[in-house]
Amino acid sequence: MPVVTSGISKGQSGKGVGLGLALVSALAFGGSGVAAKPLIEAGLDPLHVVWLRVTGAALVMLPLAVRHRALLRRRPALLAGFGLLAVAGVQACYFAALSRIPVGVALLIEYLAPALVLGWVRFVQRRPVTRAAAFGVVLAAGGLACVVEVWSGLSFDALGLLLALGAACCQVGYFVLADHGGGDGEGDGAAPDPLGVIAYGLLVGAAVLTAVARPWSMDWTVLAHTARMNGTPVPAAALLVWIVLVATVLAYITGVLSVRRLSPQVAGVVACLEAVIATVLAWVLLGEHLSAPQVVGGAVVLLGAFIAQSSTPAKEPAEPTESARPVAAGEAERELSARGTAA
Repeated sequence: MPVVTSGISKGQSGKGVGLGLALVSALAFGGSGVAAKPLIEAGLDPLHVVWLRVTGAALVMLPLAVRHRALLRRRPALLAGFGLLAVAGVQACYFAALSRIPVGVALLIEYLAPALVLGWVRFVQRRPVTRAAAFGVVLAAGGLACVVEVWSGLSFDALGLLLALGAACCQVGYFVLADHGGGDGEGDGAAPDPLGVIAYGLLVGAAVLTAVARPWSMDWTVLAHTARMNGTPVPAAALLVWIVLVATVLAYITGVLSVRRLSPQVAGVVACLEAVIATVLAWVLLGEHLSAPQVVGGAVVLLGAFIAQSSTPAKEPAEPTESARPVAAGEAERELSARGTAA
C-alpha cells in the first residue's frame, strides 16, 4: 500500500499549503483598506484609488501576460470573465454600493459569497456539500455581522443592496473561475497557468475601470505628498506601492493558488477572514477601536472557517492505476508462469 499512502500524504500536504495560501491572501486583501483610507482622506476619490490599484498591478504583471500570450487564443472567455467579474466587477459594485448603504451592510452582503459558492457547487455543479460545511458558512456569516456591527447602520436602499449583492455574485465568479486557472502547460489541452489568468484579468479589469473611473480627472499631486495614518505622516507613494504589490498582486496570486489546492467553497469561507483582518489592522494602525461584539464576532468567523475547511474535503488525489500498484511476489510468479504456459 505505499503508493496509496503516499497519495493521501500528498493530498493532506497540499491542503495545508492551500490553507496557508488562503490565509496569506486574506491578510493581503485585508490590508488594502488600511492603506487606501489615508489616501482617500488625503484627497483621492475612492474610485481613483481602485483604478490605481488595479492598473498598477496590471503593469507589474504585464511581463507574465506577454509570456502567456497564447492564453488570448486558447482561453479568451476565461480571461474576460476573470477580468470583468473577479477584478472590475467586485471593485465597482462594492464601491458603488458604499455610496448608498453603510460600509458594514455592504461588506456583510458581499461576504455572502461563500454561501452562494456552496449553492453553486450543490445545485449547478451537482456536487455534494456536507452539512458541517454549510453550518460553517452560516456561522461565519453570523460572526461577520458582529464584526461589521451591521445593526449600527441599518439603512435599506434597494439599489445599494442590489449592488452589494452584485459584488457578492462577482466574488463567486472569482472563486469559480480561479478553480479553472491551474496548471502550467501551454498546449491546447493543458489547463491555463494561474499567473497568466491573473495577469490578463488585471489588464481587462484596468481597461474597464479606466472607462468608469476617468483617471484623467484625478488629482495626481496627492501622490507626491504625505498622507496621515493615525496622525503619523506616511509617503502617499509608499501606501500606493503597498496596495499594488501586497494588497493586489500578492493577494490575487495566493488567492487563486489556494483555490486550486482547496476548493472554491473552502477558500471562500477562509476568505471571510479578510473582514476580520481588516478590522484588526484598522484597530492597530488607524486607531479604530474594537468593541466587544466585534471581538466575539471575529472568534465566531474563525470557528466557522475552521469547521468549513475541516469538513469539506480538498481535491482528492487521483486513484493509482492497476499498473501503478505494487505487485506482490507471489502474483508476479504466477503471472510469469502463466505467460510461459501460454507460450
